[in-house]
Amino acid sequence: MEQINALGRRKSAVARIFVTEGSGKITINKRDLTEYFPSSILQFVVKQPLALLEATEKYDIKVNLQGGGFTGQSQALRLAIARALVKINADDKKALRAEGFMTRDPREVERKKPGRPKARRRFQFSKR
Repeated sequence: MEQINALGRRKSAVARIFVTEGSGKITINKRDLTEYFPSSILQFVVKQPLALLEATEKYDIKVNLQGGGFTGQSQALRLAIARALVKINADDKKALRAEGFMTRDPREVERKKPGRPKARRRFQFSKR
């Protein structure tokens, strides 16, 4: 198998991944998965598509992660892994879609409007 690449986005996070056959090692920005995401919940989120297809020990994954916070980054990585697995075997797409791993979450932060403290919040009204 040659190297497969895929892209995943969530909020302002972008994950570019390169998948090769190997022993299940995930390297993010030249650091190990457990070092980059110390939280076990985020590690679980990243590994969900691999666990669903029982491919946790099959592939080595190198990741370039940029932007966003740790939650957005982990979900962007999950999408990228799911897309790469579909490139490897198109028959897996139905199972991944059923779990919601193939859907790009389109929600982004709304911009701040002028004359307001936040996007929709207004300053407190004072009658006197």
